Amino acid sequence: MDFITYEKLGLNNYLLRDDIVNGRSNNEPTDVSGDVNYYPCSDSNKNFNVPEGKIIHFSDWNHSEIFSGTNRDISIYVPVTSKTEDLGLIILQDGDSYMNLNGPVRATSVFDNLIHNKEIDPFIAIFVMPGRPKGVKKNPIGTLRTKEAHFQRSIEYDSCDDKYLKFLQNELIPFALNEINIEITDDPSRRLLIGMSSGGICSFNAAWHDPNSFGNVISHCGSFTNIRGGHNYPSLIRSTEKKPIKVFLQSGKLDLNNIYGNWSLSNKEMASALKFAGYSYRFEFGAGGHSLNHGGSLFAESLKWIFNTK
Repeated sequence: MDFITYEKLGLNNYLLRDDIVNGRSNNEPTDVSGDVNYYPCSDSNKNFNVPEGKIIHFSDWNHSEIFSGTNRDISIYVPVTSKTEDLGLIILQDGDSYMNLNGPVRATSVFDNLIHNKEIDPFIAIFVMPGRPKGVKKNPIGTLRTKEAHFQRSIEYDSCDDKYLKFLQNELIPFALNEINIEITDDPSRRLLIGMSSGGICSFNAAWHDPNSFGNVISHCGSFTNIRGGHNYPSLIRSTEKKPIKVFLQSGKLDLNNIYGNWSLSNKEMASALKFAGYSYRFEFGAGGHSLNHGGSLFAESLKWIFNTK
C-alpha cells in the first residue's frame, strides 16, 4: 500500500486511551473473573532455607539520551553465586509488577528458588519501568497511569522500531553492569526478555530486531494489536526467514477486546504464525483476563521451558 492511501484511510492515526469510536473506547472496564483459577506458582513462596539474591534499586534514573527527558525506576537482581562472569541475563519490562512480593508473579522468589535448586543457571535480572516525562509522578501499583506516563510507555513499548532495543543495548545494560561489576554472557540463548501487555510486544519487538542479542521472549497477554503497528507481526513472521527466537506466549479468553483489537485473537494469530514459520514456541491460552495471574502461575515453568531445564 502506498503512503497516500495509507494516510487517506486513516491508518496513520493514533487513538488515545480515552478516544471513543462507535460508542466504544480503549478505557472500558476489563473482565478478570477468570483469574480466580490462577495462583502464584509454588516457587514464588519464600523458603527460609534458600539464600536471597541481592536487589539494588535506582529511583528516578534519568540518564537516557534515547528517551531524553524521562525518569524511570530500575532494580537489579544479583543472585547468590560465586560466578562473576558469563552469567545469563533477564530483563523484565514493567519491572515493578513482576517484582511485587504481594503480586501474582513474585519473580525474585522464583529466581532464588530455581537457582538454589539448580533448575536454572545463575543470571542477572534487570527490572525496568517505562519512562515518565520529567515532573510526572509515579503511580502506585494497581492504579492507572497519568495520560502523560501512559503515552510515554506506549511510545517506548508499542512502537515497532528498534529504539527500545538500542535503549537496552546502549544504555540500560551498560549502566546495570557498571553498578554490579559482573560480566554477562553474549550468548542470545541465555538472554531473555519478559513483558506483560505492551511490555510483551516490546520484548518480542526488541528480539525481532536483534535476535543475536536476545534469543528468548516471554510475553504475557502481549499487545499484538493495532496500537502502533504490532498487529502486523503475524504476517511478518510468516513472510520472513525464521529468526533464532524462542517464544512463550500466554493469553486468555477474557483478554482485552477494544478499539485497538482483540488480544485473544491476536495472540492466537501470533501462535499460528510462529507454528507456520517453524519457530520453537509455546502458547498457553487460559480462562483469564488481561492480567499477570495466569502468567504468574506458570512463571517458573515458563523459565524452565525457555532455558531447556526439567
